[in-house]
Order: sequence, then C-alpha cells, then structure tokens
Amino acid sequence: MTSPSAEKVNTKRLSARIDALPASAGLWRFIALLSLGGFFELYDLFQTGYISAGLLAENIFHVGSQGVFGLSDQAAFASSTFLGLFTGASLLAPYADRFGRRLTFMCALAWYGCFSLIMAFQNQAEWIIFFRFLVGVGLGIELVTIDTYLTECVPGYLRSKAFAFAFFVQFLSVPAVALMSWWLVPQTLFGLTGWRYVVIAGALCSLVIWLIRKNLPESPRWLAQQGRHSEAHQVVSLMEARCGVPCTAPRDNEIETGEIIEKKGTFRDIWRPEYRQRTLMLVVMNFFQSIGFFGFGNWLPALLSGKGASITHSLLYAFFITLAYPLGSLICSRYADRIENKWQIVLSSLMTVIFGTLFALQSNPVLLIICGFCITWSNAWLTYSYHAYQTEVFPTFIRARAVGFCYSFSRLSTVFSSILIGMILQVAGSQGVIAFIVISMLIVMLVIGVFGPKTRGLNLENI
Repeated sequence: MTSPSAEKVNTKRLSARIDALPASAGLWRFIALLSLGGFFELYDLFQTGYISAGLLAENIFHVGSQGVFGLSDQAAFASSTFLGLFTGASLLAPYADRFGRRLTFMCALAWYGCFSLIMAFQNQAEWIIFFRFLVGVGLGIELVTIDTYLTECVPGYLRSKAFAFAFFVQFLSVPAVALMSWWLVPQTLFGLTGWRYVVIAGALCSLVIWLIRKNLPESPRWLAQQGRHSEAHQVVSLMEARCGVPCTAPRDNEIETGEIIEKKGTFRDIWRPEYRQRTLMLVVMNFFQSIGFFGFGNWLPALLSGKGASITHSLLYAFFITLAYPLGSLICSRYADRIENKWQIVLSSLMTVIFGTLFALQSNPVLLIICGFCITWSNAWLTYSYHAYQTEVFPTFIRARAVGFCYSFSRLSTVFSSILIGMILQVAGSQGVIAFIVISMLIVMLVIGVFGPKTRGLNLENI
C-alpha cells in the first residue's frame, strides 16, 4: 500500500514537472484543441435567438398561449436550454471526478453532437424543446470538464493566460453563429429550412472535433489522485516531448507503488470547513455574474432599441459590439498571467459598472457602440478569469463536483433574471436594466474582493 509520505512525494514531483513545462507551440496546440469543445457551448447558447425566428417562420413554434406549455415556445426553448445546462453542471459533471476528465469530456461532446443532430430533424415543438434540454445537459457537463482539464494540465504560471486564449477560441463562435444564421435561416436548401443547417453544422463539427481529440491524454493530476502514478508520469513525459524538453520522469523504482487507494469526493466534501467559504463565495459570484453577462449580451438589441436605435441599426450595432468577445479575450491574454485572478474578476466587474453607467447615459450611436464594446470586453475578461479562478480553489478529488455545483447557479440565475429583466425593461426602460446589471456586478466585486483567496503563481496543491 502506498504510504501517505510517498503519495506526497509522487504528487509534488508530478506537479513540479507540469509547472516546469515551457509555453511552447506544442503546449498551445494542446490548449487550442481542448478549447474547441467549449466553442460549441457558446455556439449553441447564442444560436437560441437566431434559430427561433426560423422555427416561428416554419410554424413549428407559436407565440403566447398557443405554445406547447401555454406560453411562448421561444421562452420554453430558452428555458429548457438553461435547465439542461443546470442539470448537466450540477448533477452529472461530478462524474469527471469519478471516471476521469478525458472519458467524461469525450462522452459529453458525443452526447451534444448526437442530440443536436436528432433535434435538427424534429417537426414538433415539444420534441424540439425536449431534445434541446438533452443538448443542454451535454453542454453543462462539457464546459465544467474542460475547465478542470485545462487547469490541471497547464503550468501554474500559464493558467490565466491559457484560459484567456481558450475563451478567445470559444468566443469566436459568437460572430460565427451570427453570420451563419444571417446567411442560412432565411433559406431552404434541399428541402430543409435554414435553421436546421445552423444546428446540423454545430453537431457535425463537434463530432469531427471528437474524432480529432480521441488521442488527448487523461489529466495527470487526476491519475495521480487515483494512485496511478506511473501512468501520470507517462502522460507528463508525452507532454514534455510535445514541448520539446528533455524527459524528467523518475525511474520506475523511484515511484512508490502498491495497492491503489481511490479517494472519492462526495457532495458533503465541498462543505467541509476548509472549502465551505469558497463554495458559498462562488455560488453568489456565479449567480450575479451571469446577470451581467447574459443580461447585457442577450438583451443588447432591445437595450439599443430602447435608446432610440431602429431594429436594423440595433442589430448592426450589436454585431460590432459582440466582436469584443473574442477580441477582448485575445487582448487580455497578453497580461492575464500578471494580475491575481481574484483582482481580475473585481476589475472586470468594475469596468462593467463604469461603462454600464455610461451606456445608460448615452444616446449618440458612436458612443453607444464604444460603451457597449467596453462592456462586452469586460464580460469576456470576467468570463475567463472566473472560469480559471473557480477551478484553482478546489482540490483535484472534488474539483469537477465543486465547480459544477457552483457554476450551475449561473445557469439557474439566467432562467429567473431573463424574466426579471424583461419586466424591468417594460417598467423602467433600458436605464433600469443597466442599473440592475450594475448592482449585480457590485455584489460580485464585494464577495470576491473580500472572501477570495489568492492563487496567482501558486501550485494547485498549495492553494
């Protein structure tokens, strides 16, 4: 049986090898390949508004009380998406702690691709909404697993920068789905309406990525946590070869072996005294940060229309503003590893507060675009920094479970905040919505600034 002291030596040695990896082209290719899975979650989320118009035009969806559940089918479609994301993140993402990051990740991506493909050929609203829920479940598992996978496989000095680059890749989906929908939704090709092609494109591309990524290694930190130290060191040896550095693997007789002791995390573990404050902090942060992200992103055309812009102009302005998602992440990747992650969350939230307030006071189109661009940039900055941060503050044996639980509250929040923002927009106009977003971001700043531990440059095992 492996002794506790030998276990610590093996883990420290493995961690030191990972942290010594250089920022080589081979490592960045690995990060990019891993990031492509997250591309489809955002592609899928942002396609919701675009393909709904096609579903209405085909008379599959109906508005008002004529919908399947006595309310607009568009609303039910959006709600089923976020309910699926909540279910996947909170209930199924913990399987990544039990069965491994790689297996869970590959299963979730295949799940998303298959059910998206099935949904694309449905002709009844109730079946489309049902399969949309199942698609959301796969996506909810996938993004949590990607986050844990990424933070465990990159050196500590590169974690924040890796997340910033990963979200640059993922946010490219926003203009991609906008342009594809603009081109395809109004058309009918080979007997299929355009919205179906938007869904099929995402499904087929995800299955192609699944084939490409079959050779991804398992997380070495997860393998070590399971007691499979020889396999863990072999994985790091492959990573070192990919990075073009000499292998520093210990000899077999230097690795303590014996009966494998599998340390299984439970839901109770995330509420242990040493993790309870972190769990509560991230639950509150996720609940309120999603109001800033989805509140502004999903309601942007309506907010611009409320400022006096026509529908055509508001959509055009929205397109330019959403370019800040990938561009903001790419620019942030230049300095992401130089600032403590908790302060990046605070500063990005402050940026949303400042430019959100300015946005509410503007009527000039150019200034609206500038303020909107800066808000979107701050949302991109917030997104990669909190995704990196919440995976750092929990140990490997409960990382996926804890992150999935905390992250699921951002999806649950969106269900309620979307309804609330719609009501505020009717009663108090765009200024009221911006005020609601600003207050939410102030809460994020307060809870992270006061209660968040520091993580920059620290070994994961020491946070």
